[in-house]
Amino acid sequence: MLEFETNTDQLATIKVIGVGGGGSNAVNRMIEHGVEGVDFIAVNTDSQALNLSKAEVKLQVGDKLTRGLGAGANPEVGKKAAEESREQIEDTLQGADMVFVTAGMGGGTGTGAAPVIAEIAKEQGALTVGVVTRPFTFEGRRRSTQAVSGIESLKSSVDTLIVIPNDRLLEIVDKNTPMLEAFREADNVLRQGVQGISDLIAKPGLINVDFADVKTIMFDKGSALMGIGIATGETRATEAAKKAISSPLLETSIDGAHGILMNITGGTNLSLFEVQEAADLVTSAADEEVNVIFGSVINENLKDEIIVTVIATGFDESKKSAPQPKQRTMPNQQYQQHQQHQQHAATTESTERHSSSQQNTGHDEETLDIPTFLRNRNRSR
Repeated sequence: MLEFETNTDQLATIKVIGVGGGGSNAVNRMIEHGVEGVDFIAVNTDSQALNLSKAEVKLQVGDKLTRGLGAGANPEVGKKAAEESREQIEDTLQGADMVFVTAGMGGGTGTGAAPVIAEIAKEQGALTVGVVTRPFTFEGRRRSTQAVSGIESLKSSVDTLIVIPNDRLLEIVDKNTPMLEAFREADNVLRQGVQGISDLIAKPGLINVDFADVKTIMFDKGSALMGIGIATGETRATEAAKKAISSPLLETSIDGAHGILMNITGGTNLSLFEVQEAADLVTSAADEEVNVIFGSVINENLKDEIIVTVIATGFDESKKSAPQPKQRTMPNQQYQQHQQHQQHAATTESTERHSSSQQNTGHDEETLDIPTFLRNRNRSR
C-alpha cells in the first residue's frame, strides 16, 4: 500500500498586500472574516491610517518624501514613495509564491504605489494578481482619470488583473444598505478568491489541483474572472456554478475565456452527475477551445452545500470591445429559453414598427431568468 506524506512546509506562500486606504480596509475586513492560509501586509504613506491596520505586517513607504502625512491624492507622490522604499518592499515580499495586490484606484498611494509593488513582486518570481476598484462616478472626473491611468499601469505589472467598478455596488444593494455593508460586497470578490485559491493549494482533493495548476491558468494572462458560488437543494450544482461565473460586480464575464481552473467541493453525497452539470455550465460559457483544469474535493463537514470555485483567464482583449457572434452548447433549460426568445422575435418581427414599446417589455420579461453572460451574448448577435 502506497503512503503519501504531506509536508506543510512545501505549500505555496500567499501574501495579500493592501495598498493605500482602500486596500488596507479590504485587508482589515478579510482578517475580520477569518481568511486563513495567507500572510497579510498593509502599505501606506499615511502613518495614522497605517496604525489602524489589523495586518501582521505594516509598511510605511516614502517616509522622507511624505513624512507620514499621506500622498495628498497624487498618484505621482504614491509612486515615488514606493520607489523610495523599494528595498523594504523587496524584503517584505521575500519568499512569496503568490502575491495579491489590492487597492482602491483614483487616489494617491493606491494608484501610484500598487504598480510599483506589483512590479517588485513579479521581479521576485511571484505569481502576481491585482484586485482593484474603480471609483464611483460621483467622485469626479479627475479621480476617474487617475484610476484609468493607474489601472493601465498596474495591468502591465501583474500576471492577472481583476477590476471591480464601485458603481456596480449601487445596482446590487438596497437604498437603505449601510455604506460599510455595501463595501463588504466588493471585498467579498477578493476574499472569496484568495480563500478559494488558498484552499485549492492547501487541501488535497479527490481530483487534486495544486499551485502549478493555478500558475498555468493565471501566469501572464491579463484580465481575469475569479468567483465562488455556494448553493444547496436539488439544483445546487448548477446554481453554485452560475453564482461563481456571473458576479454582477466584475467587469469581466466568462464569455471567451481560454483558460479555466475549476474546483467543486461537496460532502460525501456529491454525485458524478452534479459534477458534470456544474462543469458543463461553466465550460459552455467559455471559448470552444478552452483549456480546463478541473479539481474536486470531498469535505465531510459539508452536508447539503456545494461550493464551486472558478478562475477564468485568457480573454481576447480586442474581442471584448467588438464581440463576435458565437454558437455554443448550453445547458438544456438555458437553451430552451434562448430558443423561445428567438422564436418570439421571429413571430413579432412583422408588427415591430407598430408595437416597439410592447415588444421591448416582452423581451425584458422573457430574459429575466437567463444569466447575465447569456443575455449579453444574445445582445451582441
